[in-house]
Amino acid sequence: MADRDPNLVVSGLSGTVTQDGVTVEVNIVRLEDEPDWSLEVVNSSGTSTVWDDQFATDAAALDAFRQAVAQEGMACFLDSATVIPFPSR
Repeated sequence: MADRDPNLVVSGLSGTVTQDGVTVEVNIVRLEDEPDWSLEVVNSSGTSTVWDDQFATDAAALDAFRQAVAQEGMACFLDSATVIPFPSR
């Protein structure tokens, strides 16, 4: 019998955050058989920002999001703030 894929556990700390006129969806998740949490922030255009690091707790992941907002502001999650234009040839 084939092994089943693990379920995705969604933290209760996940949710919609609006600040400075910017709304994002904060997703804090882990696989049921893994202890560490992943952090993803999705803006209103559907652009996703995912942290490379994983977190020992869901609270630590939320703290990382809050720290990014405190340091860079919510605008860092907007497409215009995160897209690096390449020079045309």
